[in-house]
Amino acid sequence: MTRLKKIRVLSLAKLQGILFAYVGLLCGILYSFGGFIYDLVTTGSLNLGTALAFFALIGMPLSFASFGFIAGLILAVLYNLFSRLFGGADIDLAH
Repeated sequence: MTRLKKIRVLSLAKLQGILFAYVGLLCGILYSFGGFIYDLVTTGSLNLGTALAFFALIGMPLSFASFGFIAGLILAVLYNLFSRLFGGADIDLAH
């Protein structure tokens, strides 16, 4: 058993930012193509709303990555603070 006493703050923030960016990309793809299909089925044509929905392919990964980075910063700082008070987490590592 090994005890995890400290997490490097920027390391976790970067990792979470990248992971959340991928989730944002997936959500952006679903949102933009869902709006595309909805407009084709309901109106039979594409309008400005559909074009704006494709900006979700850029906007959602950026906003998700920003949120993930900030959440990673906060999580690592809180973990480091509470691990000093309560001893950290026990983890099992293979050699």
